[in-house]
Amino acid sequence: MAPTKTRRGGIRDGMSQENQHDPHDPALTPSRLGLGLFAAYVALYGGFMVLVLVRPDLLAMRPFGGVNLAIIAGLGLIGAAVALSAVYMIARSE
Repeated sequence: MAPTKTRRGGIRDGMSQENQHDPHDPALTPSRLGLGLFAAYVALYGGFMVLVLVRPDLLAMRPFGGVNLAIIAGLGLIGAAVALSAVYMIARSE
């Protein structure tokens, strides 16, 4: 089989190199960043769920003017999602 040119400009020789990617390829960087930020959010959400399962009494506390800690933590998760998406958008624009 003769070598063929790939969409990214590299040479592909049959099936042996089809799945090999350059780790410094700029086309792959946004995917890795997005997956990393998604993993960070999953870790935050997982921590919240563990807290719900292990210490529901802690989340029932009302430290700030009658609003319980579960509401504050939920709003914190929403804020974290907005912040992580802003990080992604800023990183993509550079």
